[in-house]
Amino acid sequence: MARYALTDIHGCARTFRALVHEQLNLQKTDELYVLGDLVNKGPDSKGVIDFILELQEQQYQVYCLRGNHDQMLLKAAKKGPKVLSLTDTEKKLVLESFQIESFEDLPKKYREFLKSLPYHLELPDYYLVHAGFNFTQEDIFADKDAMLNIRGYDVDWQRIDNKGLLHGHTPTALHSIKKSVSHKDQQLNLDAGCVYYRNAAYGNLIALDLDTQELYIQPNLDRPYPVARKS
Repeated sequence: MARYALTDIHGCARTFRALVHEQLNLQKTDELYVLGDLVNKGPDSKGVIDFILELQEQQYQVYCLRGNHDQMLLKAAKKGPKVLSLTDTEKKLVLESFQIESFEDLPKKYREFLKSLPYHLELPDYYLVHAGFNFTQEDIFADKDAMLNIRGYDVDWQRIDNKGLLHGHTPTALHSIKKSVSHKDQQLNLDAGCVYYRNAAYGNLIALDLDTQELYIQPNLDRPYPVARKS
């Protein structure tokens, strides 16, 4: 049995499939944790969710967290595109992916899936979250906005029982992630900026083996599609 974590797929369904099937060779005894931002920006948000549902239906142990973009899409299904911090081109990619005319037409199946996503998970040796925790709060698990959006925080390790902290949310150069892993850093950001294939430092979807600390690297296979460079 192996345990893997990955994050920030952002609609790159082909890349995600390749990582799971070709790199990880995922088995039904393995556990796969996806730390949010399944959708938006990339070309096939629907395909990412469909693949997760397909794996779960086949009894694979796949557990997903809610990211800020998953939350944003859920909100857009209720309130329309004004709540999306996406370019017009990115909005169009999402609508085309789901084959809908407006965000309010997002099918119930996908709304229910997004609604079901938890904000964090606790494992015996790790806390998993999309962005992080606000350690200035009395109850770090009550601050849902922080779990989706926070950046640049100091970790109070006692508050999380000195467990490892895995998250995504902030695209990070692959060499920096490799360095953090090799240094056995207790806090690891696994967002290698898969969707931003036009940036030389990004454009990879990575998975970490939680037990061996091995990194699996899958370059973006969904390109080309219109995406802004990450500044």
